[in-house]
Amino acid sequence: MSRLTTDWNLGTAGDDIYAALVEAHRGLSEEEARRLDARLILLLANHVGDAETIREAIAQARRGLGK
Repeated sequence: MSRLTTDWNLGTAGDDIYAALVEAHRGLSEEEARRLDARLILLLANHVGDAETIREAIAQARRGLGK
């Protein structure tokens, strides 16, 4: 049974969140952007707090890349 929510769950905030992500990367080097992404992923994973759900998200993200 899946624990990962894949249905749209952000209400009307999706565009604002996307804009905030783009803005957070503005002016960063490629390395800094990757470090920002890694820190954000770890913060959100900690917030989720469920290893099985996080592993499921990782697997789905990789499948989305065709891997």
